[in-house]
Amino acid sequence: MEYAWQMELVSSALARVPEVNGDTPTLRLFALLEVIASKDQLFSLQRLVEETGVPKPTLHRMLQQLESAGLLERSGDGRHYATGARLRRLAENLLLNGIHHGARHAVLRELVNEVGESCNLTALSGNEVVYLDRVETAAPLRFYLQPGSRVPVHCSASGKLLLAQFTPAQRRRLLEHASLEAYTPKTITELAALEEEIVRTRRQGFAIDNEEFLPGLLCVAVLVPAPQGRSNLCIAVQAPIMRLTLEKALGLLPPLQRAAAALSRIEAQALPSAAGAEPI
Repeated sequence: MEYAWQMELVSSALARVPEVNGDTPTLRLFALLEVIASKDQLFSLQRLVEETGVPKPTLHRMLQQLESAGLLERSGDGRHYATGARLRRLAENLLLNGIHHGARHAVLRELVNEVGESCNLTALSGNEVVYLDRVETAAPLRFYLQPGSRVPVHCSASGKLLLAQFTPAQRRRLLEHASLEAYTPKTITELAALEEEIVRTRRQGFAIDNEEFLPGLLCVAVLVPAPQGRSNLCIAVQAPIMRLTLEKALGLLPPLQRAAAALSRIEAQALPSAAGAEPI
């Protein structure tokens, strides 16, 4: 039902945009991108044709333009499309440099002051977790990870949480071409074992990285609740295991969850109100 509704938006958008500022090609492509970026699944040209009623040659030409610009990319079979690296990078830059960056950073700083350890805000990008922001502890022994750093999704506490929101089929599609490399002896490198860990993570509502990416580093993470739909933000505490035991990490869940709620309110303020929102 959601897919059909979104396709109706695309069809109506494609019909209306010639009247807007005379910029017909750009606005048509943008309207199509908005819908494609909101989907969790790959899609084919034929399915778009069936759902929208837009002529196949028109949609084919639009998809070719978006693909050539790096905004879309084809799957291995050559028949299905997904968001491209350039579009994902644009989304990351918006999160890294958006007008709400200062407010998010203030929440992280308050959390670091409360728990005494380094804290970070992360998002999923492909099969990696990208650090959107980070505040370091003043403690002399710490691990440095700058904003913009990337961590493989399978050995990240945040990655497990973000994957836990997907269906098993969506997770398989995302991970089937990923290299589940062993970064430490504790890294989970088997898909079946990782699936069990993700299911457990979803059930308990938080995730732990117990030296799975870097030896001697423990991390606990929670999701930032999304104002609408699925979240793509996590907040986490990281520290050396000599200071942060698993038991102590679990004791940090209440301040983490309070910080996550504060971040969720910030993200909600960034959304247009239902009354003032413009149609596509």
